[in-house]
Amino acid sequence: MAAAAEAPTASEYIVHHLANLNSSGAAQKHIVDFSIVNWDTVFWSVLTAVITAWLMRRAARLVTDGTPNRFVGAIESVVEFVHEQARAIVKGDLAYIAPMALVCFVWIFLMNAIDLIPVDLFPWIASKLGLHYMRAVPTADLNGTMALSIVVLGASIYYGLKIKGGGGFVHEMLSAPFGARWFLAPFNLVLQVIEYLAKTVSLGMRLFGNMFAGELIFMLIALLGASVTWWGIGLHFLTGLGWAIFHILIITLQAFIFMMLALVYVGQAHEHH
Repeated sequence: MAAAAEAPTASEYIVHHLANLNSSGAAQKHIVDFSIVNWDTVFWSVLTAVITAWLMRRAARLVTDGTPNRFVGAIESVVEFVHEQARAIVKGDLAYIAPMALVCFVWIFLMNAIDLIPVDLFPWIASKLGLHYMRAVPTADLNGTMALSIVVLGASIYYGLKIKGGGGFVHEMLSAPFGARWFLAPFNLVLQVIEYLAKTVSLGMRLFGNMFAGELIFMLIALLGASVTWWGIGLHFLTGLGWAIFHILIITLQAFIFMMLALVYVGQAHEHH
Protein backbone atom coordinates (compact mmCIF):
# COMPACT_ATOMS: atom_id res chain seq x y z
CA MET A 1 0.00 0.00 0.00
CA ALA A 2 1.35 3.39 -0.97
CA ALA A 3 2.17 5.66 1.92
CA ALA A 4 -0.15 8.62 2.39
CA ALA A 5 1.20 11.95 1.24
CA GLU A 6 2.74 13.78 4.15
CA ALA A 7 1.84 17.35 4.95
CA PRO A 8 4.55 19.83 3.94
CA THR A 9 6.87 21.16 6.59
CA ALA A 10 6.90 24.87 7.44
CA SER A 11 9.93 25.50 5.23
CA GLU A 12 8.43 23.53 2.32
CA TYR A 13 5.18 25.46 2.68
CA ILE A 14 6.94 28.83 2.53
CA VAL A 15 9.26 27.83 -0.32
CA HIS A 16 6.28 26.60 -2.35
CA HIS A 17 4.29 29.79 -1.76
CA LEU A 18 7.27 31.96 -2.69
CA ALA A 19 7.70 30.19 -6.05
CA ASN A 20 6.26 31.84 -9.15
CA LEU A 21 4.35 30.22 -11.97
CA ASN A 22 6.99 30.69 -14.65
CA SER A 23 7.89 29.65 -18.16
CA SER A 24 10.36 27.01 -16.94
CA GLY A 25 7.61 24.95 -15.31
CA ALA A 26 9.65 24.54 -12.10
CA ALA A 27 10.28 26.54 -8.95
CA GLN A 28 12.45 29.56 -9.68
CA LYS A 29 15.83 29.22 -7.99
CA HIS A 30 16.91 32.84 -8.30
CA ILE A 31 15.12 36.04 -7.33
CA VAL A 32 15.96 37.62 -10.69
CA ASP A 33 16.28 35.51 -13.82
CA PHE A 34 15.78 37.31 -17.13
CA SER A 35 15.57 34.01 -19.02
CA ILE A 36 12.29 33.13 -17.25
CA VAL A 37 8.89 34.82 -17.45
CA ASN A 38 6.84 34.82 -14.24
CA TRP A 39 3.38 34.35 -15.71
CA ASP A 40 1.56 34.97 -12.44
CA THR A 41 3.27 38.35 -12.01
CA VAL A 42 2.34 39.28 -15.59
CA PHE A 43 -1.27 38.12 -15.15
CA TRP A 44 -1.95 39.94 -11.88
CA SER A 45 -0.14 43.08 -13.06
CA VAL A 46 -2.27 43.24 -16.22
CA LEU A 47 -5.46 42.45 -14.31
CA THR A 48 -4.90 45.22 -11.77
CA ALA A 49 -3.95 47.61 -14.59
CA VAL A 50 -7.28 46.86 -16.30
CA ILE A 51 -9.12 47.41 -13.00
CA THR A 52 -7.26 50.72 -12.54
CA ALA A 53 -8.27 51.87 -16.03
CA TRP A 54 -11.88 50.80 -15.41
CA LEU A 55 -12.05 52.67 -12.09
CA MET A 56 -10.71 55.87 -13.64
CA ARG A 57 -13.02 55.63 -16.66
CA ARG A 58 -16.01 54.79 -14.48
CA ALA A 59 -15.39 57.79 -12.24
CA ALA A 60 -14.96 60.10 -15.25
CA ARG A 61 -18.28 58.94 -16.74
CA LEU A 62 -20.12 59.49 -13.46
CA VAL A 63 -18.86 63.04 -12.91
CA THR A 64 -21.74 65.53 -13.08
CA ASP A 65 -22.36 69.10 -12.06
CA GLY A 66 -24.34 67.97 -9.04
CA THR A 67 -23.21 66.44 -5.79
CA PRO A 68 -20.91 63.47 -6.51
CA ASN A 69 -21.62 60.07 -5.01
CA ARG A 70 -19.18 58.44 -2.61
CA PHE A 71 -17.29 56.59 -5.33
CA VAL A 72 -16.76 59.69 -7.46
CA GLY A 73 -15.93 61.73 -4.37
CA ALA A 74 -13.27 59.23 -3.31
CA ILE A 75 -11.68 59.19 -6.77
CA GLU A 76 -11.78 62.99 -7.00
CA SER A 77 -10.07 63.24 -3.61
CA VAL A 78 -7.28 60.96 -4.80
CA VAL A 79 -6.95 62.90 -8.07
CA GLU A 80 -6.74 66.26 -6.29
CA PHE A 81 -4.26 64.91 -3.75
CA VAL A 82 -1.96 63.48 -6.43
CA HIS A 83 -2.23 66.65 -8.54
CA GLU A 84 -1.21 68.80 -5.57
CA GLN A 85 1.80 66.59 -4.91
CA ALA A 86 2.82 66.72 -8.57
CA ARG A 87 2.44 70.49 -8.73
CA ALA A 88 4.57 70.93 -5.60
CA ILE A 89 7.42 68.80 -6.95
CA VAL A 90 7.49 69.15 -10.74
CA LYS A 91 8.09 72.65 -12.11
CA GLY A 92 6.66 72.13 -15.55
CA ASP A 93 3.68 70.97 -17.58
CA LEU A 94 1.58 68.55 -15.52
CA ALA A 95 -0.73 67.51 -18.36
CA TYR A 96 0.94 64.10 -18.59
CA ILE A 97 2.98 63.91 -15.39
CA ALA A 98 0.05 64.20 -12.96
CA PRO A 99 -1.98 61.45 -14.69
CA MET A 100 1.13 59.27 -14.74
CA ALA A 101 1.53 59.76 -10.98
CA LEU A 102 -2.17 59.01 -10.43
CA VAL A 103 -2.01 55.76 -12.37
CA CYS A 104 1.21 54.88 -10.58
CA PHE A 105 -0.38 55.34 -7.15
CA VAL A 106 -3.68 53.56 -7.84
CA TRP A 107 -2.12 50.70 -9.80
CA ILE A 108 0.56 49.94 -7.21
CA PHE A 109 -2.00 50.23 -4.40
CA LEU A 110 -4.21 47.61 -6.09
CA MET A 111 -1.25 45.29 -6.68
CA ASN A 112 -0.21 45.67 -3.06
CA ALA A 113 -3.80 45.12 -1.86
CA ILE A 114 -3.81 41.56 -3.22
CA ASP A 115 -1.65 40.78 -0.20
CA LEU A 116 -4.74 41.23 2.00
CA ILE A 117 -6.46 38.23 0.38
CA PRO A 118 -5.92 34.95 2.29
CA VAL A 119 -2.51 33.65 1.32
CA ASP A 120 -3.71 30.12 0.48
CA LEU A 121 -6.73 31.09 -1.63
CA PHE A 122 -5.14 31.69 -5.03
CA PRO A 123 -2.64 28.80 -4.76
CA TRP A 124 -5.59 26.52 -3.91
CA ILE A 125 -7.59 27.74 -6.91
CA ALA A 126 -4.51 27.34 -9.12
CA SER A 127 -4.03 23.76 -7.91
CA LYS A 128 -7.59 22.96 -8.97
CA LEU A 129 -6.69 24.23 -12.44
CA GLY A 130 -3.59 22.04 -12.58
CA LEU A 131 -1.11 24.82 -11.80
CA HIS A 132 1.56 23.94 -9.26
CA TYR A 133 2.49 27.51 -8.34
CA MET A 134 0.62 30.79 -8.01
CA ARG A 135 2.08 33.92 -6.43
CA ALA A 136 -0.50 36.66 -6.64
CA VAL A 137 1.28 39.80 -5.39
CA PRO A 138 3.20 41.34 -8.33
CA THR A 139 5.02 43.85 -6.14
CA ALA A 140 6.46 41.02 -4.01
CA ASP A 141 8.33 39.88 -7.13
CA LEU A 142 11.55 41.81 -7.75
CA ASN A 143 11.10 41.36 -11.50
CA GLY A 144 7.82 43.27 -11.29
CA THR A 145 9.08 46.14 -9.15
CA MET A 146 12.23 46.55 -11.23
CA ALA A 147 10.08 46.74 -14.36
CA LEU A 148 8.13 49.59 -12.74
CA SER A 149 11.32 51.42 -11.75
CA ILE A 150 12.73 51.02 -15.27
CA VAL A 151 9.60 52.73 -16.61
CA VAL A 152 10.26 55.63 -14.21
CA LEU A 153 13.86 55.73 -15.44
CA GLY A 154 12.62 55.91 -19.02
CA ALA A 155 10.22 58.72 -18.12
CA SER A 156 12.95 60.76 -16.40
CA ILE A 157 15.27 60.38 -19.41
CA TYR A 158 12.43 61.22 -21.81
CA TYR A 159 11.55 64.43 -19.98
CA GLY A 160 15.23 65.29 -19.64
CA LEU A 161 15.56 65.12 -23.42
CA LYS A 162 12.24 66.90 -23.98
CA ILE A 163 12.92 69.81 -21.63
CA LYS A 164 16.63 70.34 -22.26
CA GLY A 165 16.93 69.02 -25.79
CA GLY A 166 19.44 66.42 -26.92
CA GLY A 167 22.39 68.80 -26.72
CA GLY A 168 21.43 70.16 -23.31
CA PHE A 169 20.88 66.66 -21.91
CA VAL A 170 24.26 65.45 -23.13
CA HIS A 171 25.93 68.62 -21.88
CA GLU A 172 24.48 68.06 -18.42
CA MET A 173 25.60 64.44 -18.41
CA LEU A 174 29.15 65.58 -19.17
CA SER A 175 29.31 68.72 -17.02
CA ALA A 176 27.53 67.88 -13.73
CA PRO A 177 28.38 67.68 -10.91
CA PHE A 178 32.07 68.67 -11.17
CA GLY A 179 31.77 71.35 -13.83
CA ALA A 180 32.11 71.84 -17.57
CA ARG A 181 35.79 70.98 -18.04
CA TRP A 182 36.77 68.56 -20.78
CA PHE A 183 39.06 66.53 -18.51
CA LEU A 184 36.20 66.17 -15.98
CA ALA A 185 33.68 64.93 -18.54
CA PRO A 186 34.43 61.18 -18.08
CA PHE A 187 34.05 61.45 -14.29
CA ASN A 188 30.82 63.43 -14.65
CA LEU A 189 29.41 60.86 -17.07
CA VAL A 190 30.29 57.92 -14.81
CA LEU A 191 28.67 59.57 -11.79
CA GLN A 192 25.56 60.48 -13.77
CA VAL A 193 25.18 56.89 -14.99
CA ILE A 194 25.72 55.57 -11.45
CA GLU A 195 23.10 58.01 -10.14
CA TYR A 196 20.51 56.88 -12.67
CA LEU A 197 21.22 53.22 -11.95
CA ALA A 198 21.19 53.73 -8.18
CA LYS A 199 17.85 55.53 -8.28
CA THR A 200 16.34 52.81 -10.46
CA VAL A 201 17.60 49.91 -8.34
CA SER A 202 16.69 51.53 -5.02
CA LEU A 203 13.20 52.42 -6.24
CA GLY A 204 12.45 48.84 -7.24
CA MET A 205 14.18 47.25 -4.26
CA ARG A 206 12.37 49.45 -1.72
CA LEU A 207 8.90 48.41 -2.93
CA PHE A 208 9.93 44.77 -3.33
CA GLY A 209 11.52 44.54 0.12
CA ASN A 210 8.51 45.89 1.98
CA MET A 211 5.94 43.82 0.09
CA PHE A 212 8.06 40.65 0.24
CA ALA A 213 8.37 41.02 4.01
CA GLY A 214 4.63 41.58 4.37
CA GLU A 215 3.85 38.53 2.25
CA LEU A 216 6.25 36.41 4.27
CA ILE A 217 4.64 37.47 7.56
CA PHE A 218 1.22 36.46 6.23
CA MET A 219 2.67 33.03 5.41
CA LEU A 220 4.09 32.67 8.91
CA ILE A 221 0.72 33.65 10.37
CA ALA A 222 -0.99 31.09 8.13
CA LEU A 223 1.26 28.39 9.62
CA LEU A 224 -0.26 29.10 13.04
CA GLY A 225 -3.54 27.73 11.71
CA ALA A 226 -1.86 24.38 11.00
CA SER A 227 -2.00 23.69 14.72
CA VAL A 228 -5.63 22.61 15.15
CA THR A 229 -5.87 23.74 18.75
CA TRP A 230 -7.80 26.53 20.37
CA TRP A 231 -4.65 28.61 20.92
CA GLY A 232 -3.34 27.94 17.39
CA ILE A 233 -6.60 28.96 15.73
CA GLY A 234 -6.96 31.91 18.11
CA LEU A 235 -3.46 33.20 17.44
CA HIS A 236 -3.96 32.66 13.72
CA PHE A 237 -7.13 34.78 13.73
CA LEU A 238 -5.92 37.55 16.03
CA THR A 239 -2.46 37.97 14.53
CA GLY A 240 -3.84 37.72 11.01
CA LEU A 241 -6.47 40.37 11.71
CA GLY A 242 -3.98 42.66 13.43
CA TRP A 243 -1.38 42.37 10.69
CA ALA A 244 -4.00 42.83 7.95
CA ILE A 245 -5.20 46.07 9.55
CA PHE A 246 -1.64 47.34 9.93
CA HIS A 247 -0.80 46.15 6.40
CA ILE A 248 -3.45 48.46 4.95
CA LEU A 249 -1.22 51.33 6.06
CA ILE A 250 1.85 49.65 4.56
CA ILE A 251 0.35 49.00 1.12
CA THR A 252 -0.94 52.58 0.94
CA LEU A 253 2.33 54.06 2.17
CA GLN A 254 4.41 52.04 -0.29
CA ALA A 255 2.24 53.13 -3.22
CA PHE A 256 2.55 56.73 -2.04
CA ILE A 257 6.34 56.53 -1.60
CA PHE A 258 6.83 55.01 -5.06
CA MET A 259 4.64 57.72 -6.61
CA MET A 260 6.47 60.52 -4.76
CA LEU A 261 9.91 59.23 -5.73
CA ALA A 262 8.77 58.89 -9.34
CA LEU A 263 7.65 62.53 -9.23
CA VAL A 264 10.97 63.56 -7.68
CA TYR A 265 12.98 61.80 -10.38
CA VAL A 266 10.84 63.23 -13.17
CA GLY A 267 11.00 66.64 -11.47
CA GLN A 268 14.80 66.48 -11.44
CA ALA A 269 14.68 66.02 -15.20
CA HIS A 270 13.09 69.49 -15.43
CA GLU A 271 15.91 71.13 -13.49
CA HIS A 272 19.00 72.61 -15.12
CA HIS A 273 22.43 72.22 -13.52
